[in-house]
Amino acid sequence: MKITKFVHSCLLVEMPAPVNRTVLFDPGVMSEQALDVTNLAYLDDIIITHAHSDHLSMTLLRILDSKFPNVQITAPSEVVDRLEAEGITATNQASEGITFFDSPHESVEPLFPHPEQIGVHYLDKLTHPGDSHSFTETKAILALPIAAPWGSTIKAFNLAAELKPRYVLPIHDWHWRDEAREQTYALFEARLAERGITFLKLQTGQPVVVDV
Repeated sequence: MKITKFVHSCLLVEMPAPVNRTVLFDPGVMSEQALDVTNLAYLDDIIITHAHSDHLSMTLLRILDSKFPNVQITAPSEVVDRLEAEGITATNQASEGITFFDSPHESVEPLFPHPEQIGVHYLDKLTHPGDSHSFTETKAILALPIAAPWGSTIKAFNLAAELKPRYVLPIHDWHWRDEAREQTYALFEARLAERGITFLKLQTGQPVVVDV
C-alpha cells in the first residue's frame, strides 16, 4: 500500500496488483495547491468524510470528476446532495472494500455547523475517522487527526496508544507551523515506538509504502 499525503487530511492510497485500486480521501481546500491532478493516472474512489471545506474542495472535486468520470464518490448524505446539485454523482452507500463505522465529528459549535460524518475502513487495512477522537476501532493503519480546534494532541496520542494500530498516519495538522509539526512528530514517533506502534512522519507529496 502506497500512501501520499497532500496537506492536512488528504491521503492518496494506492494498492498494487492484484488489487489495483486507488482512492483519494478528503481533498479539501488546503490541498488545492499541493495536489496536482494532472499527475494522477488512475482514481477509482474518492471518499469524503464530511462537508467542511478543509475536507471538501468543490474546485478539486470538479477537476477530479471531469478527469475521472467513472470515479466512485462516497460521502455522507448532506455531501451527496451538495455534489449532485453541482452535477456530480455521489453515493452515501458503502461499496465493496469500504466499511463505515461510528465516528462522529467532534463538537465545533458555535464556530462551525456540526456536520454529518462517516468513518471509513478501507480494504480492511486503513482507517480514516474524519474529524473524530470518539471512535473505538481501527485497522492496521490509522489516519489519526492530531491537531484541531475541536481536539487535543494528547487525546490523539492516548487514543492511538489505546487502539494499538500497527501504523499511525498523522493527519489534520495544517494548523501547525513546520517547526511545531516536526517537534510533535518526533515526540509521537518516540513514544509510540515504546508501545510497538510505528509512526509515519508523512511529508506532503512524498509517498510511503506500508506492508500490511
